[in-house]
Amino acid sequence: MRGYTLYREQKISLPVEEVFAFFGNPANLEALTPNWLHFRILTPGPIQMGIGTLIQYALRWRGLPLSWTTRITEWGPPHGFVDVQLHGPYHLWEHTHSFQPVAGGTLVRDVVRYALPFGLFGRLAHAVWVRADLNAIFDYRARKVSELLGDFARR
Repeated sequence: MRGYTLYREQKISLPVEEVFAFFGNPANLEALTPNWLHFRILTPGPIQMGIGTLIQYALRWRGLPLSWTTRITEWGPPHGFVDVQLHGPYHLWEHTHSFQPVAGGTLVRDVVRYALPFGLFGRLAHAVWVRADLNAIFDYRARKVSELLGDFARR
């Protein structure tokens, strides 16, 4: 199994507690996900977040309907949390969200360790589609975070 790592950082001009509250609320996931994924949270809300919380999603990737179940394996307000895919398209998906106070705001860091199933076909799919799609998803997410937390700060 060949694994990959996606790494992103973004500075937000809000205190770490406010940034954590935003990212730690699953209701914000749909707003941070591109429309072309047709992402929906299936778990009834409000979802109480903490270690062991399970969240179910439905989405479409390149027309293919997918279901996804995430478990929160680490929960450390306001500094971070980790979600791990229990069921879904990846052989491994571990997304570490960390929030660090810095001068003028918060440094948001995402580290996603992931691996695809299907051996050689999975590596080919990664090279042709998956890597580019994940970059597009996280680029969209960064733009939306800037828009939404900018508005959030003015409330």
